[in-house]
Amino acid sequence: MSQACPLCKGDGGLVVARTPSFRVVRVVDGEEARRFPAFYRLIWAAHVAEFSDLSAEDRNACMDAVVRIEQVLRSLLAPTKVNLATLGNVVPHLHWHVIARFDWDSHFPAPVWAAAQRDEVPGGAASRLALPLQAVDAAVAQALTC
Repeated sequence: MSQACPLCKGDGGLVVARTPSFRVVRVVDGEEARRFPAFYRLIWAAHVAEFSDLSAEDRNACMDAVVRIEQVLRSLLAPTKVNLATLGNVVPHLHWHVIARFDWDSHFPAPVWAAAQRDEVPGGAASRLALPLQAVDAAVAQALTC
């Protein structure tokens, strides 16, 4: 644990699932949550900066969880694409972004961190989803406990 690391000090979003190795959160605050409502992060519990810092067993468990989250998003929301990213340039604590993307979102097809390509969806992006985010959260949690 690092005292200066925001992902060590706080949850980093709405906790959807927690295991001894990682937690999965949905981003619920700020522009990212408004523009990309099905934006999840898998945050590794131990403070490590790089994926290669994990043991082979932990790398497999981490990627298995990322895949399970992606599968839930694909099956429930039918996004145009699911973006997977691990950057760590701003917060050097291992975490994966798993983001359901739609051709109607404000940035598509550009990355979520690029400039917007169009205005935001009237009524909010979450209103365009096939089902409420709480149902997606529950499905993500269930997929990670199997």
